[in-house]
Amino acid sequence: MRAVAAVLLDMDGTLVDSDAAVDRAWTTWSHEYGVDPRDADAVAHGRPADGTVRILRPDLDEAAVAVAADRQLELQYTDLSDVVAARGADELLAVLGRRKIPWAVVTSADRRLAAARLGAAGIDPPELVTVEDVTHGKPDPEPFLLGASRLGVAPRDCLVVEDAPAGLDAGRAAGMATAALRGLDGDLRLGDLGDLARFLDRPG
Repeated sequence: MRAVAAVLLDMDGTLVDSDAAVDRAWTTWSHEYGVDPRDADAVAHGRPADGTVRILRPDLDEAAVAVAADRQLELQYTDLSDVVAARGADELLAVLGRRKIPWAVVTSADRRLAAARLGAAGIDPPELVTVEDVTHGKPDPEPFLLGASRLGVAPRDCLVVEDAPAGLDAGRAAGMATAALRGLDGDLRLGDLGDLARFLDRPG
């Protein structure tokens, strides 16, 4: 692995443990829109809501997709009862601060949802890239390239931390190294964010 000059972290399932809230929202939405919740679970993670809606309901026109995506997000905005920082997040953020490694959150959520979930988890990122900041969401590389640009770091010197295939694909397409959670394949495989903290804090 190259030296890491900046870290770009996904939010849901990576920096913030919001799995239960996400699952509840997609389950409710699926019942409302005549979709098998298992199908939603298979494709929703790591993608913007509108992209997932297009996959699950290809019959909808763009106006209907927008309404359906807005409904899905509305189900998530106030469901924060069990949203917390992911395991190892505090350790990782402490190491990033001590080592003076710039970092950003790059999420497929919109700014309202990102602010709500990061606030519930007690995390205040120095930079935040949301779906509203880009034309193309993950798995397109645009979100991570924007994150690198805002931090002033070349893409090849950034490490993307993700828990979803769409996000890992986006990081690779941006020419960045990847660290993968949930048993996925990346340049680094992480059990939790504490593993990354120890990797970044190693001597030399």
